Amino acid sequence: MEAARAALEPLGENAPLLTAVTVLTSMEQAELMQVGVSRALEEQVSELAVLAENCGMDGVVCSARETTMLRKVISADFCLVTPGIRPLDSEQGDQRRVATPSQAIDSGSDYLVIGRPITRAESPMNALKQIAAELGYR
Repeated sequence: MEAARAALEPLGENAPLLTAVTVLTSMEQAELMQVGVSRALEEQVSELAVLAENCGMDGVVCSARETTMLRKVISADFCLVTPGIRPLDSEQGDQRRVATPSQAIDSGSDYLVIGRPITRAESPMNALKQIAAELGYR
């Protein structure tokens, strides 16, 4: 992570945001244990987020279910990118730790990753408009 940050230094203000991943939103405690992580999921997410911040990342990718907890252990300007965003009428698919768009924003997400509920919708534009309306955009 430190090497990635150093590689972007020459770009100055033109550098893209640099984020690291905590725990995939398709994983739960059982999957962590299967890959040898014995600590609690929230503890793992917290440790990885703090490590990422200490290494100079601009933010982390995490479940919206962990954003409230993370806001207590990271700085206010550290970005939280949350995949697994599902409108109420959407299928979860392989995502396990999901939230609605408004739940994610209310809990402290900075950026929402909303893929399949839009790309697999009968009308992707209508799906996007409904999500925007839920968030108060017109």
